[in-house]
Amino acid sequence: MAPATDSPRSDPPGVGSDLTLRWSGQISLTRRILAVNILALLLLAGGFFYLDSFRSRIIDSRVQQATREARLIAEAMATVTPAHRDELVERLAVDTGARIRVFDEAGAMVADSRALGVRNFRLVDPDREGADQKVARWLDAGIDTVVGAVRPPLYRERDGGMAWPDVKMAASEGAIAASVWRAPDRTPVITAAARVPGGVVMTTVNARDITQTVRIERFRLSLVLLVVTLLSVLLSLFLARTIVRPLRRLARAAVRVRLGRAREVVVPRLPSRRDELGMLARALSDMSIALRARIDATEAFAADVTHEMKNPLASLRSAVEGLGHVRDPELQQRLLAIVRDDVHRLDRLITDISEASRLDAQLSRAKFEPVDVAAMIGALLDQRAQRGVERGIRIRYDRDDGALPPVLGEGARLERVFENLIDNAISFSPDDGLIGIGIGVLDDDLIVRIEDEGPGVPEDAREAVFRRFQSVRPATETFGQHSGLGLAIARTIVEAHQGTIAVEAREDRIAGARFVVHLPRADLR
Repeated sequence: MAPATDSPRSDPPGVGSDLTLRWSGQISLTRRILAVNILALLLLAGGFFYLDSFRSRIIDSRVQQATREARLIAEAMATVTPAHRDELVERLAVDTGARIRVFDEAGAMVADSRALGVRNFRLVDPDREGADQKVARWLDAGIDTVVGAVRPPLYRERDGGMAWPDVKMAASEGAIAASVWRAPDRTPVITAAARVPGGVVMTTVNARDITQTVRIERFRLSLVLLVVTLLSVLLSLFLARTIVRPLRRLARAAVRVRLGRAREVVVPRLPSRRDELGMLARALSDMSIALRARIDATEAFAADVTHEMKNPLASLRSAVEGLGHVRDPELQQRLLAIVRDDVHRLDRLITDISEASRLDAQLSRAKFEPVDVAAMIGALLDQRAQRGVERGIRIRYDRDDGALPPVLGEGARLERVFENLIDNAISFSPDDGLIGIGIGVLDDDLIVRIEDEGPGVPEDAREAVFRRFQSVRPATETFGQHSGLGLAIARTIVEAHQGTIAVEAREDRIAGARFVVHLPRADLR
């Protein structure tokens, strides 16, 4: 069973650092999707800051307009006599929509458009307004607090002209002065004062239209923001549902596989998805199937190893026990010979089993280089000729004229393949038999054929001979000379080189077997 521990990270230090998530990796993917979309909404909410700037520009424009009107009114009043002053004040108040008051040098009011019957300046009592206006004022206060809007002083009527800062400045400095105030209903009040002969004239306007315009724009922006927020949250939840839920299913299945329950796990393949999650699901499913097959193969291999090692161990145990009871020297020598054969057989088994078990891992780390297979086979045959071939067996090596293309691979492993095949052909060949080795090119593959004159391989056993510990040995061969792993090792090596190996009957109808190896040519261009 796999250890129930998680690796802190799957990549070694320095690998995949561009994908490393620091603090954000500690937050749920659903929350991160919501956070990203809400951040975009916050940027949209920045429109409230723009509306505050928009309101400030309108008020500044109205202040400039009030100062111009105050100057024009002062110039107009300078052209009339005191007897006609009230008439002029009344007419100008109607035309400008402002409350006009005139103060003398001491600050006493000498003329007022309201007293003359022009009631165009009226403050609204907020306590008498409806609930919608109260909500509007509450929202204004909240938004102004958020955007940090400057809050003008509260407008209150004052006793005497000198209590007004604008009147006081105009009287003392002769300059036109203006101020912005806040009415009880949070609407702006603009006052402006200018000096006239013998006093100061002051205009007062309640610019409620500015607040109304800003409130309408804020309402529209709030409505848009509310709708967009609702849609964004719903879409974020939908996106999180379509991404996070499949990921959680895959993660739970992967954890169960890691905990060693691979046979019981069905990793969802999500066949209806054609996106990256579907690719990931199918890749994990294929990986789980491959892992399950690898586990099954490992267990079967372990069972086969146990079975194969029990036979020589049983023979060795019997021979050793017999040595303790036998006194005949000749029989003792026969038992010692059995012990030596069993020890050699065990040594051969352990060596081949060790190589077979480590072969996949070693090939996955191997660095492939161009290999001249024709020269390699020629060197193997030269070495075997120097040692001599038993039982008078002859070997014929045929190769195409000209240079043959190399293959990409690990030379030592490929050499083991052809050495195993040649050994296999020799072991099955009759005395004075002929082994033929041919090499050539077909399409994009380099092909090696090794033929013998032995009994051949039955058609129903042509796949089984490549399995571990599966071997159909000749009757003349001493038992235990081969481990039954040679062809299995050869197939593992060839398939790791993206090639194929198979056994077939000879085309010339002569008894025997033909092993054919296909290896892709190296592209050296």
